[in-house]
Amino acid sequence: MTARRVPIFSTIVVLAAVATMIGLGVWQLGRKAEKETLIAQYQAAVSNDEPVTFPVAGAEIDAVLYRRSAINCLFTVGDWRSISGRSLTGRSGFVHIIGCGTTTATTETDEIAYVQAGWSADKMPPNWDGGEVSGRITPNREGAVRLVADPPVGGLAANAAPDPADLPNNHLAYAGQWFFFALTALVIYVLALRRRRR
Repeated sequence: MTARRVPIFSTIVVLAAVATMIGLGVWQLGRKAEKETLIAQYQAAVSNDEPVTFPVAGAEIDAVLYRRSAINCLFTVGDWRSISGRSLTGRSGFVHIIGCGTTTATTETDEIAYVQAGWSADKMPPNWDGGEVSGRITPNREGAVRLVADPPVGGLAANAAPDPADLPNNHLAYAGQWFFFALTALVIYVLALRRRRR
């Protein structure tokens, strides 16, 4: 195959795409290392029983995840969210999450503290309007974090103990996918060039 028979523009586009996919794969490998470091930090936090302030937001979150804390839930905010979860004994069922007001004056800018009150076998939320709650701080969907009650409140059973190992770390698989895509693109392009020669 002579150099002039190779389509220059198409080759540049394919090589740029392959380089981009390889770059994304390398980036995912870096994210994997970062996530492993973060999980190790969280695992160390589980063994630290010194309480921290809750609620928290912004840059403070990573420093307090999986640490112990406590709040006085003066009143509940919004509706209960009941999601699938496990009890302390490993049973499948539902955990129940609610927002809490922690100050007597309420404004639109007040920060809501989310609490995972406990576990039950059915989706029916508890009849609980607030009170003292202690537990561990974990990631949450509605707000940045939530307090997983330990002991549980509202007559619920104990939550499964928060475990940093449950955090997803799929970056190695993502990196493999990007490298595979890059290799596939190269193979397809080489086959296309060979077919073009015929």
